[in-house]
Amino acid sequence: MLEDFPFYLGLIVAIVLLIMLANKIKVAYPVLLVLAGLAISFVPGIPAVHIDPELIFVIFLPPLLYEASWAISWKELWRWRRIISSFAFIVVFLTALSTAFVANHFIPGFSLALGFLLGGIVSPPDAVSAGAILKFVKVPKRMSSILEGESLLNDASSLIIFRFAFIAVATGQFIWQDAALSFSWMLFGGAGIGLGIGLIFMKTHKYLPTDTNTDTALSIVTPYLMYIVAEEFHTSGVLAVVCGGLFLSYKRHFFLNSSSRLRGINVWESLTFVMNGLVFMLIGLDLPEITAGLGDTSINAAIGYGLLITAVLIIGRILSAYGAVIVTLIARNFITVADSRNPGFKVPLILGWTGMRGVVSLAAALSIPVHLDNGVPFPQRNLILFITFIVILSTLLLQGLTLPYLIKKIGLPDVDHATISEEEEDQQLTRQLTGYALSYLKSNYEEELNNQPFLQQVARKWEDKSRSTDQIVLAEEARTIYLDVLDQQRKWLLNKNSEEATLNEEIIRKHLKYLDLEEERLLFL
Repeated sequence: MLEDFPFYLGLIVAIVLLIMLANKIKVAYPVLLVLAGLAISFVPGIPAVHIDPELIFVIFLPPLLYEASWAISWKELWRWRRIISSFAFIVVFLTALSTAFVANHFIPGFSLALGFLLGGIVSPPDAVSAGAILKFVKVPKRMSSILEGESLLNDASSLIIFRFAFIAVATGQFIWQDAALSFSWMLFGGAGIGLGIGLIFMKTHKYLPTDTNTDTALSIVTPYLMYIVAEEFHTSGVLAVVCGGLFLSYKRHFFLNSSSRLRGINVWESLTFVMNGLVFMLIGLDLPEITAGLGDTSINAAIGYGLLITAVLIIGRILSAYGAVIVTLIARNFITVADSRNPGFKVPLILGWTGMRGVVSLAAALSIPVHLDNGVPFPQRNLILFITFIVILSTLLLQGLTLPYLIKKIGLPDVDHATISEEEEDQQLTRQLTGYALSYLKSNYEEELNNQPFLQQVARKWEDKSRSTDQIVLAEEARTIYLDVLDQQRKWLLNKNSEEATLNEEIIRKHLKYLDLEEERLLFL
């Protein structure tokens, strides 16, 4: 392994350069990285790459899911909970079901249980790919929120299906009562373990004398502990990480100081940047090993099976997107829905086209053992691996390259129906926040305001709607008062975000980050 270290170091350099190129030519970087991995795999003398599924499941998956759960808006997740849940659970199950029947009918030697196993592997869309593509085009906030929320949960649901199908293949039987109990334990046990460990870490951050470095180190340990403990109890490690991450993200302003929040964001962005890049590059590099294991199945036939399953996935997701709209339009007559307006045919089409597959699918396929417990070779393992690779590659190339063009071509309607623009909403919030801060300062610190030059300058800055202040000598009393005002502003923003369901949480987070930066600035005054 040590002799291959320069090779992997060179891979990281290549990943950085390719992502820079992808941003330059406005192409989703997972597409370029997979293609580059494919090209590198054919270079003579390149070390053979073997992807250990445990490497992805244990090392890569927990931090990537944890970072995503911190980035998503809990308010948006709750607002669109019905459609997110339907895509993350119902649509994933229907996708696995349709894949099972098609594979059983058209692929020789595929039983229904093997078809469900393949369906569980290829059913979850990859969030990283969709996010990388959507940053180049403008889509309604509603759509991006649904895609982000779905991506947090569909990995867990697909891996649960995969486990049950694997048991059916390995044992030759499937007991519904046991499956229902196991499903309930995986669902609620995983969520409970994630929340419990999250609570422990929150108390650790809050009550122990941690600093910025220890806070960041603990944040890196947290998702791994959630995942490993949940898996040891035979429940869903993915759900544990997602639920624990959402809980800690929602409570971040109650147990982390401004320094830990700001510096932690930088560390996590760099960490996930490298991890995502490595994973997609390794997918391409693994092609020779996957192809070599096909055995008697011809390459052309295996490619055909992969393209057939890809077509099932794409068509099924598009139909599901339109089905979700129809169900919502019917349900609005009986229950309150987040948005009862008809989005037309364009939004479901785009939502259905954002179904690129990625790392979780490959890791699940690789985790299939070579032999069953009785020593018999696992049926169709190599073909399942190859089909999974074709699905990942074809969806990344077909949907990944055409999605930006499709969005621009059809012209998405403004389904968010915002009464004011995002910029106007930002300015309005700034005025309200400034007014609240001035009122609090004048009513609680009137005497100090008359005696402290710094507080006077801050008040004038707020009155002028300016963001800059000159460096002046700051008395300790003024520092304490200013920190109190900043804390009150932070509480006001959090309360306003909770009270106004339609308020864009990204704007709230921007102002909260500004308050953290302002608090950090006091260290140098």
